[in-house]
Amino acid sequence: MAYGDRKSGRVDFERGIRVYIMGIDGTWRRECMMVDVSQTGARLRIEGSAEGLDLKEFFLLLSSTGLAFRRCQLVRMDGDQIGVRFLARDKAMKKSSLKQ
Repeated sequence: MAYGDRKSGRVDFERGIRVYIMGIDGTWRRECMMVDVSQTGARLRIEGSAEGLDLKEFFLLLSSTGLAFRRCQLVRMDGDQIGVRFLARDKAMKKSSLKQ
């Protein structure tokens, strides 16, 4: 799938920005390079294999300590690159409050 059908403007990183993806339950973590980013999502190049990872929903860690992060959903996969959509914080909050 082409990456040109985006709804919001993107910032491209010539060399990429080192980030991490981590499972919602914290059982896995992979190093990635952020190739580009927008207000609504990002394109990542995964270091190593994505096989066996639950990429339906996960965290994008923008710092090695995990203090800066976004909750994401997989939109597309193309070889070692994935497109992700950032999930709105208020939607995630509503889901957690419904469980109580």
